[in-house]
Amino acid sequence: MKFGIFYELQLPRPWKDGDEHRLYQNALNQIELADRLGYDHAWQVEHHFLEEYSHSPAPESFLAAASQRTKQIRLGHGIMQLTTNHPARVAERVASLDLLSNGRCEFGMGESASITELEPFGVAIENKREIFEEAVRAVMPMFKDGPSEHHGKYFNMPLRHVLPKPMQKPHPPLWVACSQLDTLAKCGEWGMGALGFQFVSADAAHAWVHAYYNAFTKRQNKLADYKTNPNIALVSFFMCAKTDEEARARADGDTFFQFSLRFYGQSAGRRRPPAGTVNMWGEYNRWKTANPDLHAAALRGGLIGSPETIRKKLRRFQSSNIDQVVLLNQAGRNTHEHICESLELFAKEVMPEFQEAHPQLLKWKEQVLNRTIELDEIDTTAFKERFGGNMKPITPDAPKVQAAE
Repeated sequence: MKFGIFYELQLPRPWKDGDEHRLYQNALNQIELADRLGYDHAWQVEHHFLEEYSHSPAPESFLAAASQRTKQIRLGHGIMQLTTNHPARVAERVASLDLLSNGRCEFGMGESASITELEPFGVAIENKREIFEEAVRAVMPMFKDGPSEHHGKYFNMPLRHVLPKPMQKPHPPLWVACSQLDTLAKCGEWGMGALGFQFVSADAAHAWVHAYYNAFTKRQNKLADYKTNPNIALVSFFMCAKTDEEARARADGDTFFQFSLRFYGQSAGRRRPPAGTVNMWGEYNRWKTANPDLHAAALRGGLIGSPETIRKKLRRFQSSNIDQVVLLNQAGRNTHEHICESLELFAKEVMPEFQEAHPQLLKWKEQVLNRTIELDEIDTTAFKERFGGNMKPITPDAPKVQAAE
């Protein structure tokens, strides 16, 4: 399998002058280190207005900066929101990054996460899937040589020559974010790579890999004319240290990511709290104090531990034929020093075994795509828990939330 690293650019309160500058520079230093160590991908999100959870509204700028500090690592939009960006601007930014990175861009797409993000751009959450699908149809012709136009329900683009064109032909690899597990199978139907942000178990990964590739091979229905990308990547909490106990202590902030995701996601329409009204870090620490067993269980569920512990867990994911594991350790208040040490130890002690085995996965995938291997149709009903099933009692009553400073 391959390995990616993933950035929301989380910044818990309290905020001090210089914090955001330090956050960005540390993340760039980490990606530069990951490039030297041989990691395969670096993924960067696009989110708007999500206090503490993500301070990353302009991934094209961040990834462009990373492109000038790295040589080999693939730089992925994970994802760019097609619902809040005009298709022409999407095509321009993706092509520009591909040129700046010498053909290392990965084009991940998504719909956006909530009313809080969509409303300021005049987008209704009920329409986001329809807008997304039309945007895909509008963007793809813009990568081709010559001018293009689009006239649809949500976008109207007169005949124009969208420039520049990407270095990779016909375009960078296509991915879709899967914030709901059902979307994994939909990605297979669309013929795009699936970026799964669900923190699933190895058993769930096995089931969803089957669902994805069965949709890809048996029920494919592309949204437009583009090159398919049969790939599935799943995110996991991550912290590698010399001992399990040290890794869990250093990864304490990992569960802030999961806590915030569920806190935001449980409300109607996934509406975030009103601006400036919630100290999410304070809410998280109150939950953690009240639920130590659940917090500990969440940490045990990720790729957190000594090299040997992580190696054993990865072998289970490897048996599920996951293409890529995306490692999340920039979360909460995890320190820059611990993140760098974790990347270095994992790259030295664990990563080579699994990267060297990647050609075997490619052979399996070729047989699946050629229908030489027929995968079972596995019932995925038991594997739809989006947050890992171990952080349920975490949403405080609205009148009790702690105000932000």
